[in-house]
Amino acid sequence: MADGEDHPRAKFHAMTEGTAEDWGIIASASVEFGRELPTRLIAHLNLLKGDCGGFAIDRLDHSLQTATRAHQAGEDEEYVVCALLHDIGDILGPRNHADIAAAILQPFVSERNHWMVAHHAIFQGYYFFHHLGLDRDMRDQFRGHPDFEHTAKFCHVYDQEAFDPNFKSMPLEAFEPMLQRVMSVPKRSIYLRAAAE
Repeated sequence: MADGEDHPRAKFHAMTEGTAEDWGIIASASVEFGRELPTRLIAHLNLLKGDCGGFAIDRLDHSLQTATRAHQAGEDEEYVVCALLHDIGDILGPRNHADIAAAILQPFVSERNHWMVAHHAIFQGYYFFHHLGLDRDMRDQFRGHPDFEHTAKFCHVYDQEAFDPNFKSMPLEAFEPMLQRVMSVPKRSIYLRAAAE
């Protein structure tokens, strides 16, 4: 929703002038803006369409295939949404795409799934870094971490397998309800009040 003239706006020009009324207006607008996050994520995923980057399929197909494989294997919705969004940072952060995806997901997913997305690029490197003169065992620096096997499984079972042009993926629209449910209520954020003890 565009912030048009028919919506109330704060009156301050510097934050030091803000009032509780101003911040109430901003908080209300923020809630509405937050509800539209899944729609914006769908639009951004569509930016991956047509960009193959040398792979056999484009980046959107890879994302859909990864999520479809996870869904068909019975993973829960949060995990499937992580699978869908794990490479969403490819457009804006081709050198740190996992960091971007992890930052988007962090308020909405478990710490375990957040760690998986944040580190999947290093773990995925096990399958190809040696072909580029890099250390394929870079992931070993995390061996012993409680989420090491969780992340290794994601990369082996879902991510590295998801480049098959003959695989029938679910359409993006099929994932929209999952995105709505997972990305609608943050679990942690600096903007959430701490629960009463």
